[in-house]
Amino acid sequence: MKVLVPSGSIGAGARSQQPFERGMRERPDVIAVDGGSTDSGPHYLGSGQAKCSVGALRYELRQLMVARAELGIPLIVGSCGTCGSDAGVDLMRDLCREIAIELGQTVRVACIYSEQSAEAVKTALAQGRIASLQPPLSIDDALIERCSHIVAAMGVEPIIHALGQGVDIVLAGRATDTALMAAVPLMRGVHAGAAWHAGKILECGAHCTTKPMAGAVMATIDQTGFTVQALAEGARATPRTVLAHMLYENSNPHVLVEPGGTLEVEQARYESIDDRRVRVEGSTWTPADAYTVKLEGAAPAGHQALIMCLLRASRYKDRFDEWLGNLERRSRELIALQLKLERGDYHLQFRAIGRDATLGALESLPGSPAEIGVMAIVTSPTQERTRELLAILNSPMLHFPLPDDEELPTHCFPLSPASMNRGVVYEFVLNHVMTVSDPLSPFRFDYATFGEPQ
Repeated sequence: MKVLVPSGSIGAGARSQQPFERGMRERPDVIAVDGGSTDSGPHYLGSGQAKCSVGALRYELRQLMVARAELGIPLIVGSCGTCGSDAGVDLMRDLCREIAIELGQTVRVACIYSEQSAEAVKTALAQGRIASLQPPLSIDDALIERCSHIVAAMGVEPIIHALGQGVDIVLAGRATDTALMAAVPLMRGVHAGAAWHAGKILECGAHCTTKPMAGAVMATIDQTGFTVQALAEGARATPRTVLAHMLYENSNPHVLVEPGGTLEVEQARYESIDDRRVRVEGSTWTPADAYTVKLEGAAPAGHQALIMCLLRASRYKDRFDEWLGNLERRSRELIALQLKLERGDYHLQFRAIGRDATLGALESLPGSPAEIGVMAIVTSPTQERTRELLAILNSPMLHFPLPDDEELPTHCFPLSPASMNRGVVYEFVLNHVMTVSDPLSPFRFDYATFGEPQ
């Protein structure tokens, strides 16, 4: 079984077609690609919106639909719309319909929806079927009700079920990346350990090669193992590049837990066939006693806004920590005095843009910035409270002095107004697994035929 993965994520940006075209010449049995992630934070799940440009999604989906039709093979897209929400699946469904008509194709499409209702999750909680992953997070009915969207990450079973209905394209809600690549090989009866391990290595496209941004990669899976093949011109697959991907987004490089079981690769052997190919054997798959799906939930965290100033004077940069500490203390005093708010009524965080803003105390790179941008992030339960807090911060961020400095220094606002309203922001609140008796039961299936009959 040959699995062709065009890129690490659909819609992330156009890449050279050469690697994908080379893979197509190998006549793969399926094209599979991920469409989502939690990497960019909780906003996309909280809002149910996609991160990618609709134009970019359409551009790449069109290429994949042309390629799929050329070989008459299935196309699988998972975690549609970044977060795998129902709206994300519908977005890809609409694009698929438009493209099918444009290309004159007739395609049968399966949509698999993974959003969970609050009532269904509360019922599972009451039945003792929900457990927290690490670190432990408490969960109750009130927390579940807070969530604007909850998705369950599907394994291979819903995808295999949809393919069994004779569809050409599967558009799945939230799914594990590995399941997308492993579904067709497992459906055709290849070695389970090899299929799951290959799926993990393939999930981010060419990241398992020496040209990680090249896009496409392919694996051939059989009854004893699998062979990874680099497709980009000048790219190599080595035992190191292939093995290393078990470290990616995984707490244990020897073990990967998926819905329905566990992949174990500690005894796997990686052997270089040539510059482009690596052979892997020895992976094992152990079915779980109970079938679980991971739940991801995001809830509104409040209304947020930003305000920024820039410090350029040497004496302020040299004594920046002292200045910023005093600014924060004074700001909180003004908030308590003028707005009558306690610390628990709002969240205020200052970040030094240009000096340790990304890693904070963990920063190790040396440097002497010409200026330091100070960004204050304010979050509170209401838009009006957030606006008032920003107004309190405006004057001190523009003029706040060092203790022994002039009475009214002037820093710099790069924008007017200096503040930016971000509206409602979200936080991840669920990181749990839900035990189910049937791997299909948490998911809803919809089938449609697009285009004109030939």
